[in-house]
Amino acid sequence: MPTILIENRENIAVLTLNNGVANAINPELVQNLSDALDQIRNDAKGIVLCGGEKFFSIGLDLPVVINFSRKEMSEFWFEFNRLLLDLCTISLPTVCALTGHAVAGGNILALTGDLRFADSDTKKIGMNEIKLGVPVPYLADMMLRQVVGERSATQMICGGEFMVFSDAEKIGLIDKIFVPGTLVRKAVEKTVEISELQAHAFSAVKSNRTEEIKTRFENNREAKHEMFLDCWFNEGTRRLLQAASQKF
Repeated sequence: MPTILIENRENIAVLTLNNGVANAINPELVQNLSDALDQIRNDAKGIVLCGGEKFFSIGLDLPVVINFSRKEMSEFWFEFNRLLLDLCTISLPTVCALTGHAVAGGNILALTGDLRFADSDTKKIGMNEIKLGVPVPYLADMMLRQVVGERSATQMICGGEFMVFSDAEKIGLIDKIFVPGTLVRKAVEKTVEISELQAHAFSAVKSNRTEEIKTRFENNREAKHEMFLDCWFNEGTRRLLQAASQKF
């Protein structure tokens, strides 16, 4: 069973995470989503990224990645961040359609979209990394601050709490909440609307918006990569991660 489903709607590529109920992020999902982007980037006019009814994504597949050696985790973390940067900077309009919880790494995936739509005001979104002994990843930190601003981003990152979608809409993390059952259609309609603008102009606008994030990330990638791994393999963090992995 593929972990990413691809559907064409009005020349919009609808990419649906399909990795079980939780849509946990592991090497296979990262590779499959990267392959899907390569497959559609030259033909599609836009992207809608979807998840499941219960979870858009629960985040990292802790029962899997907790067992990685430092070398294995380093390789996985490099590929995951490369995927995030690719999604964030791709010249196509991208809307993330959240029918389920988008927490931790799931929240990070949602940040790569130009817009985030939802169809429930009670599902949750947020980043609890600090409670597990790791920082919100550098690239995600920058994306979050651009979306919600410094104050709200700092409160989210340092608090480590999840919030319902209706509260996320108030700070701009969710752009709009639709009636249940209409979300993907509304997301496709919006993506079509944006794609009908002059493509070269949209591409330039998006490049301008993401340029600083891309430049800062690439300039600091190596140091931030090692800093994250140092935190990940900290003895206290390992205990917290092991406990969290038992809840999957």
